[in-house]
Amino acid sequence: MRKLLCINSSFNNPYINLATEEYLLKNTEHDIFMLYSNTPSIIIGKHQNALSEINLDYVEKNQLKVVRRLSGGGTVYHDSGNVNYSWIMHGEQGKIIDFKKYTDDISVYLQSLAVHATRNKNNDLLIDGKKISGNAEHIFKNKLIHHGTLLFSTELDKLTNAIKVDLNRFKDKSVQSKRSRVTNISYYLKKDISIQKFCQGLLNFIIAKYDNAIEYQLSKEQLGFIKQLSTEKYNSWDWNFGYSPKYLFKKELQVQNNTVSISLYIKKGKILDIEFVGNFFNDEEISIFKKNIIGIKHRKADIQKIVQMESFKVIFNKLSRENILGLFF
Repeated sequence: MRKLLCINSSFNNPYINLATEEYLLKNTEHDIFMLYSNTPSIIIGKHQNALSEINLDYVEKNQLKVVRRLSGGGTVYHDSGNVNYSWIMHGEQGKIIDFKKYTDDISVYLQSLAVHATRNKNNDLLIDGKKISGNAEHIFKNKLIHHGTLLFSTELDKLTNAIKVDLNRFKDKSVQSKRSRVTNISYYLKKDISIQKFCQGLLNFIIAKYDNAIEYQLSKEQLGFIKQLSTEKYNSWDWNFGYSPKYLFKKELQVQNNTVSISLYIKKGKILDIEFVGNFFNDEEISIFKKNIIGIKHRKADIQKIVQMESFKVIFNKLSRENILGLFF
């Protein structure tokens, strides 16, 4: 009989936890129920444009990790007050997608705490019309991963700031997040409990409900493969940013009563072409830009290196390095 392995992850690293999900999806014969929390981070859907989903200045200032997950859907914010749950289940191809099935257990557990949650058409869980859980699914062969967030005591102001973006700068066909009003589960509890007790209670609920459920800890061998996947994929710029669909980025800057606007054409995270509008630069200066910028990654560290080059010196009589860098993000 196939077991349901119930795991309460001791890691709070989003690279590790998302790598764990993928490893278990592709390398286990049993079903899985897993809980984990991450340090402050932004988790984007597989088919999203990372830069158009995050507040880059806020992310850099607060040293947030940005990680792309396996499943589609929208962007979510994680911190130590958010609980993530994952079902990794076998099923019949063509019939395996089932958001109701995997969110119902969560709703029933919340009901046992006298918290009433409902599911909307987007498969979010709501309390009083406010979102406490976003959910997504991904199929691998005859297996499914269903994972979701549970906002327990998340710092909601930081959540809002981390994903506040100017969509007018981006034009693409990526999946865009739908912003929702949010709230925390802890606000609705009749008596205070810690997030640790909330998690253990949920784990105990699942184990009690399913006859084949057992608590499980990952082996050293499994952890070795997971850490390797974490390093090679989930902690890589190529996956988290370079995997974004192709997009057009535009930005305008006012300097010394002059206007300069830039258009960047990006594919697989790299700048394919660049255009300027306005009379701020002459043809020679634009040629210098293009020669040095085309082909590099749309990443601040890479562009910063280019801006420091001596060949840009002629431009700095008109525009500072900070202004040039600011045009690109």
